[in-house]
Amino acid sequence: MATKKSVFTEAELEWAETQLLSWKAYVDNNPLHELKDRIEWKPTSKGGMLPMVIASIEAQGKFIQETMKNYLALLKEVEIMREKEEAKKIASRGDKDVSLFEEGLI
Repeated sequence: MATKKSVFTEAELEWAETQLLSWKAYVDNNPLHELKDRIEWKPTSKGGMLPMVIASIEAQGKFIQETMKNYLALLKEVEIMREKEEAKKIASRGDKDVSLFEEGLI
């Protein structure tokens, strides 16, 4: 049974590269050794306020590690997409820059 091959476009490649930059910036801006529990104040039924842990250090660390795994997986796919785009450019007519010197005409 034949399967349809995915065709990657330049727009998808640019989108993936943008995501990689975003994820890398997030991981760089949130080093694991500087994480702290994120706490917000939750109103109680009697009108008081109670501190609640919104995101623990452990949960944030796990999220950052998952983001790094996803980054590396997407990076691999982007490299494959870049290779396919380069292959398209080489295969297309008129894209190859060859000077007269290289052709041996001069």
